Amino acid sequence: MADLAAEPHEWLGLGAVDVTPLTLVVVPDADGFERWSQGRVPKWGAGLTVPARRLVVIRFDAGAPLKTLRHELAHLAFHTRVPVRVPLWFSEGYAAVAAGEHGRLDALQLNLAVALGRIPGLRELDAALRGSSGDAGAAYALSADAVNEVARRHPGGSLQPLLDRLAAGVGFEAALEAGTGLDLETFDERWLRAVRGRYNIGIWAITGGAWGLLVLILAALVALRRQRDAPRRAALDEGWVIPPESESDQGDSPHIDSMTTGLSPGYSLDRPDDDR
Repeated sequence: MADLAAEPHEWLGLGAVDVTPLTLVVVPDADGFERWSQGRVPKWGAGLTVPARRLVVIRFDAGAPLKTLRHELAHLAFHTRVPVRVPLWFSEGYAAVAAGEHGRLDALQLNLAVALGRIPGLRELDAALRGSSGDAGAAYALSADAVNEVARRHPGGSLQPLLDRLAAGVGFEAALEAGTGLDLETFDERWLRAVRGRYNIGIWAITGGAWGLLVLILAALVALRRQRDAPRRAALDEGWVIPPESESDQGDSPHIDSMTTGLSPGYSLDRPDDDR
C-alpha cells in the first residue's frame, strides 16, 4: 500500500500529481479508525484524508483496502492542486470517478429509491454523505453522477476546464457557471431531471430489480398462506391419541448396539473406506 501511495499517478483532469510526502496509517478495525478520525467522519467509514496534515488513514476490515486507498489518494491529489473550497458532493464525487469506482454507478440502476424518484438535491447530498451507512451508499454514487454531469455539460465533455479554474483559485460556483453555462441552482435542477431519466423504474426492472421484487412477493405469499393454514393444520391434530409402545414392540426395534455386536473384530463403523 505504501508503494502504491508513493507512485505518481495520472488523475482525471489534473494530470500527474505526486502526493508525497504523506503519512499512511492502516488500522485494523472500527475502534482504531475512530481514534484516528476523532469523530470527523462517520464510524462506518473505510478511509480518511486530512490534506493539511498529508495524512491518509485506511481501515483494513472495511471493504477492499486498496480500492479505499485509491479513493483517498484521489482526494489528496485533488486538494494538492486545488486551493479553494468545494462542496462535499463534488469532492467525494470526484474521488469516486477519478478512482474508477464504476460499481457505484452500476448500483444506482438497482436502487429502488432512486428509481422511484426519491433523489436528494446537491445540498442535501452533503448531509446524506455524512448520514447513515445505507443513505451514504446511494449518496456517493449520486455525487459521482453529478460530477460526470458537470463534464457532460461542458462542450468538450471534460472536467479539466473546471478543474483548471479551481486550481487557479476561482471559486467553485463561478467556475461551475463558466464551465457549464449554468449557475449552481439551475445545474442542480437539470441534473435531477437527467438522473430521473437515467435511473427510472423501467431501467430498474430491466437490470434485475424486478426479479428481487418477485422473490420478495413470493416469500410474502408463502408466509401469508402458512399463516392462513395454521388453524386448519391445528384442527387436524385434534383427537389423535398415540398408543403407548408395548414391550413386544420394543423388542422388535433394533438398536445400534445389537446391530454392531456381530461385527468382526477390528471393524469400525466410522471407517467406510476399510477393505475388510
